[in-house]
Amino acid sequence: MKYDVVVIGGGPSGLMAAIAAGEKGAHVLLVDKGEKLGRKLAISGGGRCNVTNRLSIDEIIQHIPGNGRFLYSAFSEFNNEDIIQFFEKLGVALKEEDHGRMFPVNDKAQSVVDALLTRLSNLKVTIYKNSPVAEVLYENGKTSGVRLKDGQTVDTDAVVIAVGGKSVPHTGSTGDGYAWAKKAGHTITDLFPTEVPILSDEPFIKARTLQGLALRDVSLTVLNPKGKALITHQMDMLFTHFGVSGPAVLRCSQFVVKAMKKWNLSEVNMKLDALPDRNKEEVFQDIMKEIKAEPKKAIKNTLKGIVPERYLHFLLERSGIDLQEQGATISNEKIRRFAELCKDFQFGVHGTQPLEKAFVTGGGVSVKEIHPKEMSSKLMVGLYFCGEILDIHGYTGGYNITSALVTGRLAGMNAAEYVHS
Repeated sequence: MKYDVVVIGGGPSGLMAAIAAGEKGAHVLLVDKGEKLGRKLAISGGGRCNVTNRLSIDEIIQHIPGNGRFLYSAFSEFNNEDIIQFFEKLGVALKEEDHGRMFPVNDKAQSVVDALLTRLSNLKVTIYKNSPVAEVLYENGKTSGVRLKDGQTVDTDAVVIAVGGKSVPHTGSTGDGYAWAKKAGHTITDLFPTEVPILSDEPFIKARTLQGLALRDVSLTVLNPKGKALITHQMDMLFTHFGVSGPAVLRCSQFVVKAMKKWNLSEVNMKLDALPDRNKEEVFQDIMKEIKAEPKKAIKNTLKGIVPERYLHFLLERSGIDLQEQGATISNEKIRRFAELCKDFQFGVHGTQPLEKAFVTGGGVSVKEIHPKEMSSKLMVGLYFCGEILDIHGYTGGYNITSALVTGRLAGMNAAEYVHS
């Protein structure tokens, strides 16, 4: 059996690639090893599917710390506004939420998947499900076909590899594509988890003192060995029984991994500022005012509401202050210490949960070996890559899906054009 283009992988980038190739008039086969296409899309954005982000191109690229700049050329061909138009043409109305995140109006990820599947069907794209690929075949510096695990071979001049990375393996992304890329001569950069919870052995974590406590709009920083900030994110976070999680933590996670590797560290320090809108002196003066106003009140009541109650009690104890102590009897030194901890509570972390638990894979096929406007291999004619298999990774918030859809679109279009050229 011969097809113009074979797309391997039925995730966001693979579905987009198959549609783009089909729209160019190519005879397309989409192969996926699973029973269901679009599994990662269906669970993304908490089951609502954050299809893209409406921020400016520059801002989107800033939110893709892993080789986002590589996407500038791609965005000149097909960008986030094009993604929005694409879905609206398919009948999926979108709405904008905080930080530019775009969701379907009906809040159903499945409607996004269904619209893509309907488009594939209208374009008469052949779909093989439950069909794992054993290898991609190359001859004389060109792709020649795909061999499935059941032994059948499909001939083709163009292969788009869209099998994802190694994160969220239950959706089928188990790193199969790296071997096919290597066989074509490609470099796979070190793989590591990003957008993943962080682990800590601090006694207060082990004792579960703060487990389940969520802090809103705090500033969280990863420090280098000299105590200087590597990255800071101001968002919500959560204490867990194994460490910390929540949006600010997920965004900091890759910097913990990189710092441990760069300086060969077994532990990295993080700094938590629970009151990012005020400086240390302002916090101290505000507390002194409260105490002067009601000197006989127990300190835990005087300071109620400055930070969530459990965190307040935790920081007071760390400052050597008895919760029941009257404000007037506490030394200025201890109050200053408490004010400092509100602004700068440091704790050690020793890594992250494994890649399988991560939302996004860091590392992958080196972008230096990919033509940025076409997503074609510089090393093997007729080979294209898109989505998370590439060494491109962003924060959560629609940035990874944007990258997947844009790279998928270009890979599919250019694969079809190559075949017809």
